[in-house]
Amino acid sequence: MDVELTPEQLAIFRRIEDGDGHLFITGRAGTGKSTLLRHLTEHSRKQIIVCAPTGVAALNVGGQTIHSLLKLPLGVIADAPLRQRTELKQMLNSLDLLVIDEISMVNADLMDAIDRSLRQARGVRSVPFGGVQVVMFGDPYQLAPVPGDAEERAYFADHYESMWFFDARVWCEEAELEVVELVHIHRQTDLEFKMALNAVRHGTVTAEIAQLLNDAGARKPADDVLTLASRNDTVTRINGRALAQLPGKSKTAVAEVSGDYGGRQYPADVELQLKLGAQVMFLRNDAEGRWVNGSLGKVVDIGGTVWVEVDGEQHEVEPAVWEQYRYSYSPTTKEIKRDVVAEFTQFPLRLAWAVTIHKAQGKTFDEAVVDLGSRAFAPGQTYVALSRLTSLEGLYLSRPLRPGDIIVDQRVRRFIHEVRARDAARAAATDLREAPAAGAEPAETAAEEDGRDRAVVAFAPDGPLPF
Repeated sequence: MDVELTPEQLAIFRRIEDGDGHLFITGRAGTGKSTLLRHLTEHSRKQIIVCAPTGVAALNVGGQTIHSLLKLPLGVIADAPLRQRTELKQMLNSLDLLVIDEISMVNADLMDAIDRSLRQARGVRSVPFGGVQVVMFGDPYQLAPVPGDAEERAYFADHYESMWFFDARVWCEEAELEVVELVHIHRQTDLEFKMALNAVRHGTVTAEIAQLLNDAGARKPADDVLTLASRNDTVTRINGRALAQLPGKSKTAVAEVSGDYGGRQYPADVELQLKLGAQVMFLRNDAEGRWVNGSLGKVVDIGGTVWVEVDGEQHEVEPAVWEQYRYSYSPTTKEIKRDVVAEFTQFPLRLAWAVTIHKAQGKTFDEAVVDLGSRAFAPGQTYVALSRLTSLEGLYLSRPLRPGDIIVDQRVRRFIHEVRARDAARAAATDLREAPAAGAEPAETAAEEDGRDRAVVAFAPDGPLPF
């Protein structure tokens, strides 16, 4: 499905296509980062490669993992020699644009290794990334780089301000990184809920906002309302218990895996257990628009295919194929080509009485129970969970939110604050006040801008939580 871009997204697409600057494209949940990335991948006229830090993230964008693409060693890379074959050098020499998704999971050391790899392969060591344009997508308020062992953490403490990609030497010392924030939220329409989510995102939740969320979440949900849980064992327990309560025997669909899939990061269950009446979630968009990634339904028939009822209509669901790609260079066409090297075939379904908050990333739900367990344990976890919902009316909480559930990485807050302060200073210096294009809707209403700005004004590095 080819989605039409908003004026805001289209302006960024044109900026990438018509320029060569390095961009970090970010924004709150539901602002359309993934939509813009897909459009860029499908419509860019440049020689483009798309990559991501993990196998699942690479699958989601039809790209390749960073380590596989650039043949980088695992763990801290530092100044280790990078071995590059002729084929890799040829491919990288023809590259115009490198797109990195889920950039917030890329640590500073890996970011510098990407820079060094491109310089070395292209023989242009004096220019950041060897002259390749780098465009990155992600939200550091939602996903963070995964800390390694004690030795790796000590390395980052000695060599970088933080593990975050924006603290890589290439950005701090050599290249200019332009940060572009998508601001128009498509997932939610209720201004009060948007402002509450913004406060959770920035760690500026007041007692009034906490009460708003807790009052809404205190209602009792129906039995089949999806649970977004912080722990895998909670999800397994809820799904297993609900499946066992259904009559009859479960049937198992076993995935087919072919080719060099590399690791065991599969996009769906290898063994999918289903029963009539099982609540399921779709894991892929339907080409005919009958469902989208994240749609919920109930199994009504199981045979060679599975029939699922969605919003009162029954649909036949056939196995889907997830293709894993690898980039290479064609000496004949002198272009970068993308080849399928592995396939994973399975029904695009997952049991969905419960799903982890992590696996709900990028999905949208009308209602859900947010279960943070005894406590939230990762920065952005509560924000990710709450921002999956379209409205306050669909929010249920397994327990009230507590101050300890609002975890925001202080380095991220400082970085975004610095970016906004820099942009404001530039705008003031040049006194540029461009009018919106004729017929274009403003990206945000004045009230939304006010809500966003209040979160920025409330910024206080390492300050206490306000409720």
